[in-house]
Amino acid sequence: MESGSSSATSGSPAHQLSVQQALDLIQSHDVDSKIRAAQEIRRLTKTSQRCRRQLSPSIDPLVSMLRVDSVHCNESALLALLNLAVKDEKNKISIVAAGALEPITRFLQTDGSSLQEDATAALLTLSASSANKPTISASGAIPLLVEVLGHGSAQAKVDAIMALYNLSTCSDNIHLILQAKPVSSIVNLLKGCRKSSRTAEKCTALLESLAVFDEARNALVSEEGGVLAVVEVLESGSLQSREHAVGALLTMCEIDRCKYREPILREGVIPGVLELTVQGTPKSQAKAKMLLQLLRESPYPRSELQPDTLENIVCNIISQIDGDEQSGKAKKMLAEMVQVSMEQSLMHLQKRALVCTPSDLTIASCASEVSSK
Repeated sequence: MESGSSSATSGSPAHQLSVQQALDLIQSHDVDSKIRAAQEIRRLTKTSQRCRRQLSPSIDPLVSMLRVDSVHCNESALLALLNLAVKDEKNKISIVAAGALEPITRFLQTDGSSLQEDATAALLTLSASSANKPTISASGAIPLLVEVLGHGSAQAKVDAIMALYNLSTCSDNIHLILQAKPVSSIVNLLKGCRKSSRTAEKCTALLESLAVFDEARNALVSEEGGVLAVVEVLESGSLQSREHAVGALLTMCEIDRCKYREPILREGVIPGVLELTVQGTPKSQAKAKMLLQLLRESPYPRSELQPDTLENIVCNIISQIDGDEQSGKAKKMLAEMVQVSMEQSLMHLQKRALVCTPSDLTIASCASEVSSK
């Protein structure tokens, strides 16, 4: 083991810096000392919220290190800033206010580098703050994130879609995202990820937001496997992902049913939509029923002699589906849906049978009836 007089640049636990030592060293004019301090700040703030607060004075000198002509210096500072920003709203805002976005957006343009990956991760974290979203979009980061989404590393693509989703929750930013033509890259990422993943959830959420625009809808239909990727999420995604997926398809049909009905039906959407009508979130169930209504041959209600039940709507759609396999799967799903519906209705009747009001029966006779059932 090295003695206490060893060099201050040693990375052994015996020579790890305290919070105050790191703050003192980050003010040094020596680049190597600043890098050493940045590495220690990164270590100290990895899991400690208290250290993130205590080390917030290091933000300005760390941001200055992003402008030094040294990749090692840039990466060390960026990773330290990233840890300082995690779960700390004040630090997120302070990092942007200190001017970090200019060098970070420059790093986004260093194709295929670890610096690009780190910069994308930094923007993901910084964009979680509502206060930062307008500033980030004004910095020109959105088209650069879309570029990373298309051509970055696997991890950078995932972080880019998450950052774009964060930014899309600010209504003014969705137009900027649309202008960057992201649909093809979103679809490619969606096709390659697990449909139950958070990545799929953010992809479908973005597609749902973009589906109100004609350009995005056309891009989704034109992209090979685009509609199919959304249908696959509708079938096997998380509850939230499925809600976004059915929402995207419903938006398309509501805006132009004649144009989008056939491309959606062609991808075998019916079984997944049927399942959502009974097993999705309340919003998913409502959207699924509305989508089924629009996918039938005529979107208008039937006469009183033919009640417009869900079963009738589905039977109408099934009769138009080409291919025995798709039709058979849809019919099986319809039978299961009816079974679940009957079971739910029976449970509802059983609960009602156990409810007795004073106007109907006395408490004693009520108890007697329940026990005799």
